[in-house]
Amino acid sequence: MFGREKKRESKPFDPSMPLIHLKDVYKIYRMGDNEVRANDGISMDIYDGEFVAIVGKSGSGKSTIMNIIGALDVPTQGEYVLGGEDVSRMKGDQLASIRNRMIGFIFQQYNLLPRQNLLENVELPLLYAGVKASERRKRAMESLERVGVADKWRHKPSQLSGGQQQRVSIARALVGNPSLILADEPTGALDSRTSRDVLGFLKQLNDEGNTIILITHDNSIALQAKRIVRIHDGKIVFDGSAEAYREEISHGN
Repeated sequence: MFGREKKRESKPFDPSMPLIHLKDVYKIYRMGDNEVRANDGISMDIYDGEFVAIVGKSGSGKSTIMNIIGALDVPTQGEYVLGGEDVSRMKGDQLASIRNRMIGFIFQQYNLLPRQNLLENVELPLLYAGVKASERRKRAMESLERVGVADKWRHKPSQLSGGQQQRVSIARALVGNPSLILADEPTGALDSRTSRDVLGFLKQLNDEGNTIILITHDNSIALQAKRIVRIHDGKIVFDGSAEAYREEISHGN
């Protein structure tokens, strides 16, 4: 389990302002004569320290808004501000820079480099950030210790179980001390027991002050967060507490 001493440092921007500000965000694709609005006027604020699940069925638009929040894509129109920086107008290297500085990603399929050992995989964001080798190694080992796999640092990903690989993915997400941890279906490839462990890690990270956004199609997974945002046909149809969402789905809404 993670150590409490690793509480994340304060942000350099006004904490009374939202960490994430989305206003009238549209993502529009043209398919011949047809227009597909994957995101259709999404507006929401997420504050530092929140644990938010974005939930929706396949094709709902949740993956599209995840890509925008993760600075993997930009809106067709609308405003997206992350930590006081306008991401909406960024391109190429600017998007890569803000991703590396501010966002830690946890993926369903782990996205570990198969030919690199665990330490090298976790070091990767620091390598991109230009951190010197000795500091990279120190911080990567500390991150592996936090998730309980430091003793396996020489191993390749294929030598680990799925749960252990996801722990390494979490370590990589944490190593740069990001403002935001974005977890895309992080339990999708895991058995139920290991899924509970990973969700427990995410809850503990949130308890330590980290901002977590969890993307999922599964209501039972979403309910592990404190706030739920449900997307349907590119629009937000619910935004409230986990308790309110539990009541909502119990009535079949």
